[in-house]
Amino acid sequence: MVSRVLAVPAVYRAWGRFVGGKNRGAFAHDYVRARAGDRVLDIGCGPADVLQYLPDVDYTGFDINPEYIATATRNYGDRGRFYCQRVNEESLGNHEGFDIVLASGILHHLDDGEAEKLVNLAHTALKPGGRLITLDGVFVHDQSALARFIISRDRGEFVRDERGYRDLAARLFTRIDATIRTDLIRIPYTHLILECVK
Repeated sequence: MVSRVLAVPAVYRAWGRFVGGKNRGAFAHDYVRARAGDRVLDIGCGPADVLQYLPDVDYTGFDINPEYIATATRNYGDRGRFYCQRVNEESLGNHEGFDIVLASGILHHLDDGEAEKLVNLAHTALKPGGRLITLDGVFVHDQSALARFIISRDRGEFVRDERGYRDLAARLFTRIDATIRTDLIRIPYTHLILECVK
């Protein structure tokens, strides 16, 4: 039921504004750190609201929800290209040489095999020195009971601990920086941000 409701772009965006609070742009500002002209691939871009926090980049977004893509095209059609399809080697085609690949809120929806395929795809799409940036709910040992409960009820069925996420990227990326944040949204929630450099 929650998945169906949040699949509606207006509801998803309203929920994001409600829980996001003043730190909605912190992820883009502190971790994505895009510069004007960067080529950015956003896997699971949703309605592409991250664009409101990015400079003038060369943006390509993929999502399998047609309503999200329609919303992204309507709101940001002059700032990027949007594709309603699953990202794979075939759909990327000649889309390579990205400076940044984003996978925000994606890995915790994928089992290990699917997540490893996504990380491999991101690695292939990145130019040397490019970065894969992920953002997902995470279980940590000193987590508040409420945050652990909320994360355990997330739509994603594969929330991991930090080591679980790191292991997905460690096969391909030699430099992986991990940051735990508990202040990105208004509700008790623990996020892990991975910055993986090719």
